[in-house]
Amino acid sequence: MSLRLHTALLLLLLLCPTFGRDLKDSPRRFPLDSAKGLVAIASDIKVVTYRGRRAVQLVPPAGHESTDEDMLAILTGPDFRDGTIEIEVAGAPRAGAPPDVRGFIGVAFRVQGSKGEYFYLRPTNARCDDQLRRNHSTQYVSTPNYPWERLRKESPGVYESYVDLEPGIWTKMKIVVNGTKAQLYVNGAAQPALVVNDLKLGESHGQIALWAHNTTEAFFSQLTVK
Repeated sequence: MSLRLHTALLLLLLLCPTFGRDLKDSPRRFPLDSAKGLVAIASDIKVVTYRGRRAVQLVPPAGHESTDEDMLAILTGPDFRDGTIEIEVAGAPRAGAPPDVRGFIGVAFRVQGSKGEYFYLRPTNARCDDQLRRNHSTQYVSTPNYPWERLRKESPGVYESYVDLEPGIWTKMKIVVNGTKAQLYVNGAAQPALVVNDLKLGESHGQIALWAHNTTEAFFSQLTVK
């Protein structure tokens, strides 16, 4: 499913007074046990207990449960250029979702207006009996010009990969960004599951966001930025 950033992102700079402050060397920890410091875009934020921990959940706004839309929550924290983002996510298809829904969930970074870089997971792909679909368990995209459809067509297999996942289970994501390169590590693995050597926005900067498709039961916890 294509990423369609909501036009409200264009108001982000006005909503986030801390935008533009550089990230310091010390890690910044955001437990995500409240909605404080998050700006919802095309989503509602709920604070819940999920699998034994407090977390935030992104849910579709009323009347948008059956639409093909993205849900975001922008972190009104430091301006992010290079560094490491660590978070735990749990994603699974919502009840009643179409059969091609995969539980799309992940993180955006260097977000500015309608532009952003994304790593996300498709948890239901990882253990299916179709090898090609298994190879689509992780994904990199860049908005607005490089949705997954274009990347898969022009560079098959380059911007997505296999990694073992389980729907609805807390999953650790670590994203390491340096210049035009980024790596995605999953569940504490020593080696990255996905390597991108040509981030499409170049050496940019911006804010960090939680992301999920609105067909997903999407939970987020324990965000660290350094």
